[in-house]
Amino acid sequence: MLIKIPRPPKSAHDPTRPATSLLKAQVDHMHEAERQLPLKYRTDIYVKALRTEADAAEYIREVTEAVHKAHENAERMRRVRERKLEIVAAAERPRRKSAAKTKGKGKGNAKLKRK
Repeated sequence: MLIKIPRPPKSAHDPTRPATSLLKAQVDHMHEAERQLPLKYRTDIYVKALRTEADAAEYIREVTEAVHKAHENAERMRRVRERKLEIVAAAERPRRKSAAKTKGKGKGNAKLKRK
């Protein structure tokens, strides 16, 4: 079944229109998400100064990109850390028996005495 959705009117897109309460709430949620990011990923945008739909859209876009970049970098760091652990684990050598165990009175010394 095909559902037809009418195109929105051209008046629906007005970047200069003041931001609605719903859009302001979305900006607040994005600001909370941004505050959880490390400092190097945060924007320098003062959210209280956002007035129009275009301002809000730009801020939401920048924070979304920052969140994606932070997650990509974190994933890359996890892979590097896991790979280093694999290399270290592969490089470990089996432990040798200590010298004290081979010099003591053991079965190996008994064979030597029989000769």
